[in-house]
Amino acid sequence: TPSGKPRARSLGIPFEGIPGRWNAITDVPGLEVGYATIIQGSDVRTGVTAIHPRGAGDAGDPCVAGFHSQNGNGEMTGVSWIRESGSMAGPIAITNTHAVGVAHASIVRWTAIHHPDLAEAWLLPVAAETWDGYLNDINGGHVTEEVGVRALEVAASGPIEEGSVGGGTGMNCYEFKGGTGTASRVVAHDGTSYSVGVLVQANFGARAELRVAGMPVGEVLADDNPMAEHFSPSGAGSVIAIVATDAPLLPNQCEALARRVTLGLAR
Repeated sequence: TPSGKPRARSLGIPFEGIPGRWNAITDVPGLEVGYATIIQGSDVRTGVTAIHPRGAGDAGDPCVAGFHSQNGNGEMTGVSWIRESGSMAGPIAITNTHAVGVAHASIVRWTAIHHPDLAEAWLLPVAAETWDGYLNDINGGHVTEEVGVRALEVAASGPIEEGSVGGGTGMNCYEFKGGTGTASRVVAHDGTSYSVGVLVQANFGARAELRVAGMPVGEVLADDNPMAEHFSPSGAGSVIAIVATDAPLLPNQCEALARRVTLGLAR
């Protein structure tokens, strides 16, 4: 990562497929990612992750789009328009559960500042969330519109941070510290190569379920689990996954691609 933190491949964990240049969602041409991370004292761990699908300069250029909700344990705005039109335009923001409305408003404010002509029409931004209340004072109002705008304004292409950054700052996954993750693959079809990139905000799973390259890591480390004192019913938690590609897909194909996210999570 830009800060020098090792990634899984550099630790020798084997993965299939050919990654893009940065092994990140930003390998999709034009796409930009930005973070605003809030860490204060011992009880504020939150933030906003911002994605410009076509870059901050082309916010009005719509993308073909689709979405899939596996079980609805995670809120996302803007899906009615995606379902109606098969497209979306403008930035995407991901944050904590109680700030999803603030993230939505942040996109509107950023658009009014940088693309006032677009803001004169109606805006239906995509804003999504997962819950960080274990580690964050989620009712403290720490995510503001200014925080969301900052994430949108610092977005860039290139390698990006993972882990406790942006909207993923306060998340946990498989009862380990979770957060933001990303990867990409180069896929060849009919003589042409396309990029497929994914960014996730991960906040789900029981420790015993975690396996890495076939090894039962969660079971081996079961006695070192500070999350064990927190009761969560089986299947609790949530994850938001954003999949981007430069392949020429139709809306129903985008929706089908989104459904495949659940297969990746199961693997």
